[in-house]
Amino acid sequence: MEHIFYQSRDGKNTIHAVIWRPEGAARGVVQLIHGMSEYAERYAPFARFLTDNGFIVCADDHLGHGKSVKDKSDLGYFNDRRDYSVTVEDIHELKKLVQAQTGELPWVVMGHSMGSFFCRKYISVYGNEFRGAIIMGSGFKSKITLNSALFLVRLNALFCGWRNRSKFIKNLAFGSYNKKFKPSRTANDWLSKNPENVDAYGADELCGFDFTNNGYYILFSIIKQACSKKVIKSVPKQLPVYFVAGEKDPVGDYGKGVVKAANKFHRAGVQHVEVTLYDDCRHEILNDDCKEQVCEDLLAFIEDCLK
Repeated sequence: MEHIFYQSRDGKNTIHAVIWRPEGAARGVVQLIHGMSEYAERYAPFARFLTDNGFIVCADDHLGHGKSVKDKSDLGYFNDRRDYSVTVEDIHELKKLVQAQTGELPWVVMGHSMGSFFCRKYISVYGNEFRGAIIMGSGFKSKITLNSALFLVRLNALFCGWRNRSKFIKNLAFGSYNKKFKPSRTANDWLSKNPENVDAYGADELCGFDFTNNGYYILFSIIKQACSKKVIKSVPKQLPVYFVAGEKDPVGDYGKGVVKAANKFHRAGVQHVEVTLYDDCRHEILNDDCKEQVCEDLLAFIEDCLK
């Protein structure tokens, strides 16, 4: 695993990223976009699976996450402009840096959870540069819901500041996620039915931290963008898009939001849209009991994209 650092588009911070390489000649590149309150190196097992199958893998730590944070007080804080496009451009900068080394190898991009919404915006802008896109742990929210959430974040920030970590906003965003998993053992049971994964997440100081108002503003803004008609219509029509999620993932409204998002893509004219929902699995399907099947299904999709 190789570590690289580069300047963020915010002109202030340094982005940390990792690259995994196969032992032999590479068949292609898979770029990963991580989710909320986690970081790129959590994807090491999946990355090693891909390198074993001949792929280079790269992923960055977004602003406010992982080793892109100078001080722990910056966890969950993106950028002073509250501009989601800064993160989109940081993601694309990693692609340019790695592509300068890999040349004309084909690329596939995958985003998980919050990263899935960044990925959906990303492919609406740069989708012609990819052979395929994997949208993992995603969903769909209405414009009214997201505008209401953004209003409440702005209101809280007006009185408490953009660095405030509001329990009210957190409960608004995630308070219902554990309800279907009672009696719950931890606050993170919705992530996975695998207790070892849940405990590892809870013990990791770079996971599960509370977002600031700034972070929630970016989160709700990128979800709003990803779910907008304009963004969905801008996805290249020939780009294969694969939605994958746990059938019991609350982020995707237990499958309904995933199917709705995929149907939006299909109605917008995207020609190759697939959906797989994994029975009895929750949010982190790469760490849940279905992970081996997920890896095989994703590999099959990636290999199809290279044909």
